[in-house]
Amino acid sequence: IDFLFRKHRDKAAALAFFLKAIKHNGKPGSLNIDKSGSNMSAAKAINDNLPKEQQFRLHTVKYLNNIVEQDHRFIKKRTAPMLGFKSYYSAKNTLNGIENIRMIQKGQIIGCTKQYSAFENYKTLMAA
Repeated sequence: IDFLFRKHRDKAAALAFFLKAIKHNGKPGSLNIDKSGSNMSAAKAINDNLPKEQQFRLHTVKYLNNIVEQDHRFIKKRTAPMLGFKSYYSAKNTLNGIENIRMIQKGQIIGCTKQYSAFENYKTLMAA
């Protein structure tokens, strides 16, 4: 799963995220999203530009997306005591750092494996 940090959470940001995810992972057979209006309109815009036989199924039930939404709990755990960010740039840098650490911990970066600890994966990345 990819992440994309934008200043506004609107249709343009959701469309950019979906296009980035499709570019890196291929077109999905089905897409589970919450009932966010920006996500819904961006997904429909992508689907409308595809031929009928290539369109993906769109599921908009809040709880189908629970596995993906649960991944955010670690970010919320770290940022909740901060009571928000003062600027877009500090939010972007902090959240990118937290997300990169989580990706190292989960072994999602090329050269990392789940067999090693987060420190061993980080050490491998720094040696490369």
